[in-house]
Amino acid sequence: MKYDKWMLFVTILLIGFGALMIYSSTSVITPVLAKKNVTEFYYFKRHIFTMLIGFGIMFFAYRLKLSTIKKMAVPLLIFSFVLLILVFVPGIGVSANNARRWIRLWPSTFQPSELVKLSMVIFLAKYMSMLGYRTDSLVSFIKPVLVMAVFQVVFLKQPDFGSVISLTLLTFIMLFLSGIRLRYLAYLLVLALPVIYKLIMEPYRLKRVMAFLDPWKDPQGSGFQLVQSFIALGSGGLTGVGLGKSRQKLAFLPESHTDFIFSLIGEELGFIGVLVVITLFLFLFIKGISIANRSRDRFVYYLAFGLSLMISLQTLINFAVATGMVPTKGLPLPFISYGGSSLFVNMAAIGILLNISRGEENRKIADINQELIVRRKARRIIYGIRN
Repeated sequence: MKYDKWMLFVTILLIGFGALMIYSSTSVITPVLAKKNVTEFYYFKRHIFTMLIGFGIMFFAYRLKLSTIKKMAVPLLIFSFVLLILVFVPGIGVSANNARRWIRLWPSTFQPSELVKLSMVIFLAKYMSMLGYRTDSLVSFIKPVLVMAVFQVVFLKQPDFGSVISLTLLTFIMLFLSGIRLRYLAYLLVLALPVIYKLIMEPYRLKRVMAFLDPWKDPQGSGFQLVQSFIALGSGGLTGVGLGKSRQKLAFLPESHTDFIFSLIGEELGFIGVLVVITLFLFLFIKGISIANRSRDRFVYYLAFGLSLMISLQTLINFAVATGMVPTKGLPLPFISYGGSSLFVNMAAIGILLNISRGEENRKIADINQELIVRRKARRIIYGIRN
């Protein structure tokens, strides 16, 4: 059976559009960049190189057997944890903006937290499809939560609160999807409230929360980024100021090519451009869920649903941050923002979804069922056995 061509087409469309917006946001050279001898094509060329590697990763994931992916679940989880620890090793880990979230990897850097999300989805899909997994068992619920908690501790040491939120939502929603009892989730939430309170009361996080509640109170300080995002989105109107004509990218809107590229899209292409981008991501999510629902294997079903959820959750959080619906988090927009780590992982996820869309495991299950039918018929003919 053939792969889902529409999913591939929309993915390529988003990646190509992302490259265009990255060039638009980085083609203006500020005095700071000029001192570093950065040209207008610096980020664009690096992103094109990243895209080529990403397509290679996507094809590799597409060709992998689903049984192999299932066997990789635990080793991949351990490998991603080791990479996560390496960010603290001098000479390997890279720090920026008072955070250590990257490891040095030629020709750029890699953020292990992105790989952790993919690893967790594969692990949960395997775990929840095991015969011993019971939705009415507290032990079955606690095991994946403890695995998640180990990663959360390391995330907070970096610190990377955005990844903490993303991984928590991803884990809980997948457990909820499996049919786990709601009271287990409620108990855990109640127990986690003191920890959540302590984390939020950290000075720099509290500052972000206050800026989220009233960014205009300190428009030149803690609320600057959100205010500039509002200005960018508001300036776009219905049709935008025109591609490449953004004013906010002139050193006004921080991270306009990464975390806040959605605001730049709103300014240059307006409400219509924003609506098209949202529609494309919604289409990807619906396609992913449709692929999951066609699967007859529990592991493949959870895997397809989890990968679709992983991409969609990050997209939704990025939209919410840019529009001021949640406090600022450092999460890129999948397929569009500049950054190799997110692009690699999300393209791998699409490769696996395209792999699943071929229905290979459904054919195998059908072949097994057909073989059982033939054996039963043979037994009836030879031995006169009815069952």
